[in-house]
Amino acid sequence: MKLLIKNGHLVDPANAIDALRDVYVSDGVIHAIEAPGARIAGFDDARVIDARGLIVAPGLVDLSARLREPGYEYKATLESELQAAMQGGVTSLVCPPDTEPVLDEPGLVEMLRHRAKTLSQAHVHPLGALTVGLKGESLTEMAELTEAGCIGFSQAEEPILDTNVLLRAMQYAKTFGYTVWLRPQDAHIGRNGIAHSGPFASRLGLAGVPVMAETLALYTIFELMAATGARVHLCRLSSAAGLELVRRAKQQGLPVTCDVGAHHVHLTDADIGYFDSNARLTPPLRSGRDRDAIAAALADGTVDAICSDHTPVDDDEKLLPFGEASPGATGLELLLSLALKWTDGQADGAISRALEKVTCGAARAAGLDCGQLAVGSVADICVFDPDARWTVSAHALASQGKHTPFIGYELAGQVEATVVAGRLVFERR
Repeated sequence: MKLLIKNGHLVDPANAIDALRDVYVSDGVIHAIEAPGARIAGFDDARVIDARGLIVAPGLVDLSARLREPGYEYKATLESELQAAMQGGVTSLVCPPDTEPVLDEPGLVEMLRHRAKTLSQAHVHPLGALTVGLKGESLTEMAELTEAGCIGFSQAEEPILDTNVLLRAMQYAKTFGYTVWLRPQDAHIGRNGIAHSGPFASRLGLAGVPVMAETLALYTIFELMAATGARVHLCRLSSAAGLELVRRAKQQGLPVTCDVGAHHVHLTDADIGYFDSNARLTPPLRSGRDRDAIAAALADGTVDAICSDHTPVDDDEKLLPFGEASPGATGLELLLSLALKWTDGQADGAISRALEKVTCGAARAAGLDCGQLAVGSVADICVFDPDARWTVSAHALASQGKHTPFIGYELAGQVEATVVAGRLVFERR
């Protein structure tokens, strides 16, 4: 299939392009990028998308999207969540291993990838379980899981109580060049907490998760990194203190990258309001100071990527008292708008800075060859209207999970078309 996206404003942070360009797609890759009006032989019969007044960007790369298969199809299915990805302009996504059963066997990984491939939508990149059953005891067969398609290894939300196990995992990962994905959370401090430790949690009578639960884990991780040389990606950092530790670790040359959840870029623990279970997240929403530190860390490059932290939850588990509700929120369809909102009001180049955190920056952190629109690269493309405003509502979301703390918000940035490997998989009618 040949495709011509013409008259659009191409913004590609990876290649420092911010200009009017026509994009020619053939055989699933970028064939040419030219100034408007150029004629390329062989494209007279191409499918044409007129992107006048729109932004043409690399497809978004999401570093944390739970697709709920296998095992939790009552919460969401691959069909519903990949459709949500297409509607949100997300063309590549990384899924954690905490499915049922856990992604600790090559056959399970192959099955998931095959299911995703047959749907011909977003590229799905699984993380394998770091330990068998995520129990924190025995290491998985990382080599076999890598051959099956895993791009890294994670414990999801499950702690490793024995630091020796994490040490061995990082030694093994270093030996074979694997990346360990960890969400820093002390196994004991704040383990049963459900909100950020602070005045709001105290006022509402909610068990707290102190910031030191994140920083203590980070101290351990960085010591093990220094000892082993292993590469680590830190998932969904939430605190000013934690980000400062990451900043120092990067300055010291440790091979570490990190991301933050889109919710934490904008919201604080005050957004819990009167026990709004939509704001029950992991990690919890933190203070205004922490939120401001996240924005600063995005700006100075300490944070490599913004992820959606997409975790669809059904009504039966969400429409409960705050302390009993399952943590999580839908996010795939909000990722672009929330990234743009981070740079709203900033100087020239704001859109490029926002896109960098959800395209090439995220791709580099994950070790993926995507997130750019160079000639010869896979044609994963997001076409969107940066000025179009839409209201977040349950019926506006394709995801089977309809719960998000942004319900009722009006956001800018609406996806008009999504192209995956040269195929037009979504077009707003």
